[in-house]
Amino acid sequence: MLTKRIIPCLDVKDGKTVKGVNFLNLRDAGDPVELGALYSQQGADELVFLDITATLEKRKTLVELVKRVAQHINIPFTIGGGIGSIEDVSACLNAGADKVSINSSAIKKPSLIDELSREFGNQCIVVAVDTRRVGEKNIVHSHGGTKPTEIDTLQWVKEMQERGAGELLLTSMDHDGTKAGFANELTALVSKSVNIPVIASGGAGNMQHFTDVFTKGAADAALAASIFHFKEIGIPELKKYLSEQGIRMRI
Repeated sequence: MLTKRIIPCLDVKDGKTVKGVNFLNLRDAGDPVELGALYSQQGADELVFLDITATLEKRKTLVELVKRVAQHINIPFTIGGGIGSIEDVSACLNAGADKVSINSSAIKKPSLIDELSREFGNQCIVVAVDTRRVGEKNIVHSHGGTKPTEIDTLQWVKEMQERGAGELLLTSMDHDGTKAGFANELTALVSKSVNIPVIASGGAGNMQHFTDVFTKGAADAALAASIFHFKEIGIPELKKYLSEQGIRMRI
C-alpha cells in the first residue's frame, strides 16, 4: 500500500502567493519560492504551483518561476496555469518542473492530453479538474473556475485517464477556502471511477479533514493552501497525527 501524500499548493499571482475563498477575494500569503522551500524542509511530499491568472490573462506560466523553484527545492513539484502546448510543457520540464498541470487547455482540446502523454509520458501529466455542483450534477469549470462547461465531472475524469493523464487534481470549488472539509463524497466517486492517483483539493480546515479525505474520500493525496500558508497547521504535526490514525505517511 502506497503512502499518502501531503501537498501544499501555492497559488501565484504577479509573483506572490495568494489565497481566497471559493476562488475569490485573494490575499497575499508571501513569496512562493520561500514558502515552497520551507514546506520542503518541513516534510511536504510534493508541491503544486499554480499561476492562477495565466489562463484568464492569456499569458504563459512563468518559466522563470520554475527555474527559481528548482534552484531552492528538492522535492517533486508541479507547475500549472496557461499551459496549452507541447512547447509549453517542454519549457516547464526543461526548467526543472517534475510535472505539469493542465486544465482549460484540455477542456478546449481533449486530444492535447493524448499528445502530451505520448511525448513526455503520463507520469508528468496532471489534469486539474475544477468542479462545482450545478443542480443535480457536478460540472467541470474552466479559466480559473470562472467558466462553467457542460461536462459532467465523472465522465470527464474517465476520459482524461483514457487519454493518458497520469494523475488528477480534483478541486471542489464549493469547498475551496471554506475550511469546512474536503468534498469526500465526490472525491470517493472520482477515486473509484479511475485507476490513477487522485489529489483532493478544496476545504481543508483541520487535521481530521485529512483523515476523512484519505478514508472516506479514498484520495491518494491531499492538497491544501491557506492552513499551511497562515501556519494554522504544521506539516510535521499533521503527518504525525495521520500516522497515529493508521494512515501510512512518509515521515
